[in-house]
Amino acid sequence: MFKKIILLFSLTVVFVACQDIEKSEKPEDLISEDKMVDVITEISLLQSARNFNKRIFENTGIEGQEYVFEKYNIDSLQFKRSNDYYADNYEIYQRIYDSVKQGFERMKVKLDTLQKKEQRLKDSIAEAKRDSLRKVKDSLNPKEQREIERISDSIINEKDSLNNLVKDSLPNPMSRN
Repeated sequence: MFKKIILLFSLTVVFVACQDIEKSEKPEDLISEDKMVDVITEISLLQSARNFNKRIFENTGIEGQEYVFEKYNIDSLQFKRSNDYYADNYEIYQRIYDSVKQGFERMKVKLDTLQKKEQRLKDSIAEAKRDSLRKVKDSLNPKEQREIERISDSIINEKDSLNNLVKDSLPNPMSRN
């Protein structure tokens, strides 16, 4: 019986407490959903940049939110009131954040595509260099090729000799004097 009374009392308290939740009124200067998506996206990007390399970001002198607010011609109070209003309206807020997420996904696809293009370009340049070196080597007459090989062998032998000299001049840590 005592458990039923406690349960009934708890339910009553929860029910009464939930009745006083006040939703934000629609502000007169409400930021449109599309603009809110853009603002939240840019603020998120700037915060990520700051977290990624704080020192470089601070050296730019850009204040993240202030920059975004100025760009979109809004102020922090307008943003807060709009954000509070949308947060109280779950479906709209969810739609805004879904749009932000989709925007990030599109950016990631573009970035991946650009990185692949950049890698293909680097590979093409490296291949072109290899081809041009092969062509230069092939264009040399046999006498020039032998001279290049002789010089190359001489350099390798000189390097080996220097390495041995350095190695021989260093004390052996394993020997006891």
